[in-house]
Amino acid sequence: MAQRVAALMWRQLLQRSARESASLQAQIREMLVGAILDGQLPAGEPVPSSREMAEQLGVARNTVVLAYQQLADEGYLLSRQRSGHFVNAAMIAKRPPAPARRAVVAGGARADLSAAARAAPCAEPSWAARFVQRPAQQRSIVKPADWQKYPYPFLYGQFDPALFPTADWRECCNRALSVLDIRAWAPDLITRDDESLVQQIRTRVLPRRGVWAGADEVVVTVGAQHALYMIADLLMREGTRVGIEEPGYPDARNIFAARTSAIVPLAVDDGGLPVDDRLGGVDYVYATPSHQCPSGVTMPLARREALLARAAAHDFVVIEDDFESENRFDGEPFPALKSLDGEGRVIYVGSLSKSLAPGLRVGYVVGPAPLIEELRALRRLMLRHPSALVQRAFALFLSLGHHDALLRRLAAVQRERCALVLDALARHAPGCHVVPVSGGGSCWVSLPEGLEVGEFAVRAEAQGVLIEPGDVFFHGPLPARRAFRLGYASIAAKAIEPGIRLLGEIIVAMQREAAGPPH
Repeated sequence: MAQRVAALMWRQLLQRSARESASLQAQIREMLVGAILDGQLPAGEPVPSSREMAEQLGVARNTVVLAYQQLADEGYLLSRQRSGHFVNAAMIAKRPPAPARRAVVAGGARADLSAAARAAPCAEPSWAARFVQRPAQQRSIVKPADWQKYPYPFLYGQFDPALFPTADWRECCNRALSVLDIRAWAPDLITRDDESLVQQIRTRVLPRRGVWAGADEVVVTVGAQHALYMIADLLMREGTRVGIEEPGYPDARNIFAARTSAIVPLAVDDGGLPVDDRLGGVDYVYATPSHQCPSGVTMPLARREALLARAAAHDFVVIEDDFESENRFDGEPFPALKSLDGEGRVIYVGSLSKSLAPGLRVGYVVGPAPLIEELRALRRLMLRHPSALVQRAFALFLSLGHHDALLRRLAAVQRERCALVLDALARHAPGCHVVPVSGGGSCWVSLPEGLEVGEFAVRAEAQGVLIEPGDVFFHGPLPARRAFRLGYASIAAKAIEPGIRLLGEIIVAMQREAAGPPH
């Protein structure tokens, strides 16, 4: 009986600490470390023998032996000859008692856990009165945390495990863990970046976009969004006039709006951001010329030149977000706006991780040396520098040619998926309008007249189809509330046609309901 209870306890502990991605040996180590540090195993407590633990957990004995050996090497267990393994008292830190806290009781009322707390007046600060801004109340793109469990996730910018170059990335991570590489990235870089990564950005990444920069004109960031945040923090204050595309990238709008209320929406057309008199009086213009967010249109070369001429004439600066610039289905990509910049009026923002895995968070800014110097100093105040280990691994990923190979593979896959999406929309949702797609991982779609995208998205989600309603991309109200973004970068090709067929059925149902019962 006691043995069955012990086996149940250990299995419950293992299940509680288990990670699907971890080996059994690692899971056992995590289970014992957690039990020791949480006080479930007191100091001096013997743990079951390797044979007993293996039997209780239903694993190979050697797996337990290896886990015990490593825990003994790390000091969590003490090995005593012919006696077994015991919890090392030295690894259990003395913890202060938990402070008395208010608890919620039945009915939502609060009860104090100490006499002192009962006698004291309510001392909780009014956080709502203290907030200088409310980022949580800004409109932003919302995606279910469990989106991968949905059968038809038409979401943009997410991770596709089928396309991730696992072996290549593992090779680069292993190389970054060599003795010499560790000595390079382990120290505090303070304001510096990994020199090998900066070199790869300058010589392998930027030249493909027609951009040439010195080492003092590049700074690495924790993704492109971090880059925009620092630019806004450094250059914008209340009253700064910032022109932004309409529709446009919501988080860029939110970042800028946190510094200034003078946001100037600039409605885009089939050539992206128009160059007209609306640009007069702005201090900065945020633009996505190579792949407009969210419509996907590309700004023609003549308009790019006109934008730079207007910037020089009216003394404003362009913030160029050059995402998905190389993923063009037909013809060569247009040169970056930065490549045409002869007066230093373009701040160039790029991302390395978007095409690989968004969770890696690696971006960069290219700009005049004085700007980059201040951005480095500002970054030091925020987080010192992005992970030097990730920087070194990414530098190796670039230098070994893995990144170029990945871009070619992604372009082919996304071209195929885009064709499937457009074909399925034409067959199952012929009343929808689709902005012509020239590249990238999404398309911009409008529902037929009379249909509202919010209700459409709710009905779609109920049937396992995730889309991105378009209202979040607009500074003001969405015209007719019909637009939505349909991403295909993270959905399997075989799921595209049945997912869009469901969307078509929802459209037909909503149209019938709008028309009312037949007379």
